[in-house]
Amino acid sequence: MSEYYFDGKGKAFRPIIVALMARACNIHHNNSRHVQASQRTIALIAEMIHTASLVHDDVIDDASSRRGKHTVNKIWGEKKAVLAGDLILSAASIALARIGNTTVISILTQVIEDLVRGEFLQLGSKENENERFAHYLEKTFKKTASLIANSCKAVSVLGCPDPVVHEIAYQYGKNVGIAFQLIDDVLDFTSCSDQMGKPTSADLKLGLATGPVLFACQQGFPSNSWFRGFKKSFGDFWRSPRDDSTLPFPRNECYDHAKVQFAGRCRQSSTVCVTGKTIFKRKAAAGTTWQSPLIQKCKH
Repeated sequence: MSEYYFDGKGKAFRPIIVALMARACNIHHNNSRHVQASQRTIALIAEMIHTASLVHDDVIDDASSRRGKHTVNKIWGEKKAVLAGDLILSAASIALARIGNTTVISILTQVIEDLVRGEFLQLGSKENENERFAHYLEKTFKKTASLIANSCKAVSVLGCPDPVVHEIAYQYGKNVGIAFQLIDDVLDFTSCSDQMGKPTSADLKLGLATGPVLFACQQGFPSNSWFRGFKKSFGDFWRSPRDDSTLPFPRNECYDHAKVQFAGRCRQSSTVCVTGKTIFKRKAAAGTTWQSPLIQKCKH
């Protein structure tokens, strides 16, 4: 189970960024392009922590696919999936301890704390619309960018004694990580499951307000009343699409305001297609279109 996602089919984005940062720091410090063994270990640890978080996230989100195949929790069950994620984290911790640098250990253990705090932040939201985007960015940093930022800082500590370089490496990783997640949140609306290797529109189904939703709020959502009911509304919508009685406001009100902010054009292969006032969900297996009486059929 723990080896299931280590099949070489992932993007390996994080370890590549970390290895490149290590080389850059080494060149800056002593003009060496050689990446130290301890720095390579940090890159591996970064991928291990990320993979463990994926296994745990899939349990929390009840996800059915990841990287183009079934998730660990769908194959072996939730209990074993949680234990598999824990085992990956323990292996990463052992590898980190063997590096023997207390500063690096302190830097990377912060990542695990941030992952947990980020998950708690995702469960909540802010009533004040001026605070919502800051809340979203803080959650994004802790869940995604902290791992890249602190891993980049860790390899800079191993390769260069200059604290200024350490801060530059950290800030670079932070900004790359946040940008990565912002784009990923947009792709959740505009790409199809085949392209992403995982179910799209997952955030909507979970009632999570990501960047596209927050930007749409600024463009005309009935912000406070809409946002207070967002989690319940979209969660209830996806779980029980025929029952409007549980929703705190009309579903068509959501669609009218959510329309074109999320996607510039219709993508017929998408799990969810958003174009104008149209949003519908495809049943991929049957090749047919499910639609509620409130949802118009896409004509593109």
